[in-house]
Amino acid sequence: MRFALSLAFCFLLPSFGAAQIADLDCDDRERLTETLENVLGATRQGIGLRDPDTTLEIWVQTRNSDWFIVQSYANGTSCIVAMGEFWEDRVNGPA
Repeated sequence: MRFALSLAFCFLLPSFGAAQIADLDCDDRERLTETLENVLGATRQGIGLRDPDTTLEIWVQTRNSDWFIVQSYANGTSCIVAMGEFWEDRVNGPA
């Protein structure tokens, strides 16, 4: 249920910029970060450089383990490019 509410909220975010995929939810980076932190209760767990103008971040809601992958561009736009449930911080060894 919480994931469904999070998903519904993300689709209500105003679109900003030209998304290459129709399913992307884009907004100003500052506004999207504020929404993730203050509305959804998510914290950033990691960040990586995709190319010189783009970063990827992993955000996780600690109360229910829902996760979001956010792609941010040098022009100030950020997009949620993936989301899911049951994030785990650890990686198990071979079976």
